[in-house]
Amino acid sequence: MTERKVAIVGVGLIGRAWAAIFARAGWTVRLTDPHRPTLDAAPRLIADQLQALARHGLASDPDGAAARVSIAASLADAVRDAAFVQENGPEDVDHKIAIFAELDRLAPAEAVLASSTSAIVASRFTEALAGRARCLVGHPVNPPHLVPLVELCGAPWTSPQTIDRAREIYREIGQVPVTVRREINGFILNRLQGALLAEAFRLVGEGYVSAEDLDHTVKDGLGLRWSFLGPLETIELNAPGGIPDYCARYTGFYKELAATAAGPQVYESPNVDRVIAAWPHQPSPERIAALTQQRNERLAALAAHKARQGKAIDNVQKQDGETT
Repeated sequence: MTERKVAIVGVGLIGRAWAAIFARAGWTVRLTDPHRPTLDAAPRLIADQLQALARHGLASDPDGAAARVSIAASLADAVRDAAFVQENGPEDVDHKIAIFAELDRLAPAEAVLASSTSAIVASRFTEALAGRARCLVGHPVNPPHLVPLVELCGAPWTSPQTIDRAREIYREIGQVPVTVRREINGFILNRLQGALLAEAFRLVGEGYVSAEDLDHTVKDGLGLRWSFLGPLETIELNAPGGIPDYCARYTGFYKELAATAAGPQVYESPNVDRVIAAWPHQPSPERIAALTQQRNERLAALAAHKARQGKAIDNVQKQDGETT
């Protein structure tokens, strides 16, 4: 198999997760970061992530994958011979402009240049580049090595071939790419998350429900279905005649809700103060670290479960096909 090389530019939480994902899939991974202590610590932390994945059956050779990860001597060294570059720098447009100018100058002409940005559309930092057609946003979900979705959003000048190649590569390394067909602030995931969060802030801030019961409503209610069904698949099953029937039955009610949707004031005082006061926990470093570890373990277990269920369903479908 031909050696495939990826440059991971910025190795904080997101960059390290990308490194583990690519290394697990057999890619040679080169790391770079302007903050030397962060860079020096990255290989060990990536190896730890791979071991954690292996414990759940999500990485078959963690030691071999970790051996494919190394620190580059410079940005130029990191992108040399790279087929793909995943940038994970600060959410600052001026920084993005500067780093993508360097990436476009240094990376091979055929390399895809992707940014993990969650809030800055690609047209804001790639317009002046000679190689702007090969640039796009590849926005992951935190933590990317446990939540496979990645949103692909190009600028108006990003070539269709770039999007297609990025989809192919992300799919090959085990992620689930979705294409945002044209630029929009927040892309898709954060717009959906933002709609839910705004309503959550209103319901808690105005005293309709406690903060903890609000979270139970999602994690022990909607979230269980949403772990394997999207909202459109959900409503297809909630009416005998599928989505057309659901729309005929229930959209009158949802129109009433949409007409009084939560506005930006839910994120302002005094409402945001009431939400903060309603949360009964203090964000100590120890609590955040413990909950992060718990979240990652549960996400790994869920990912392993979904993988097993997917294989079982595929086997049943294959057997049904063989008997028909």
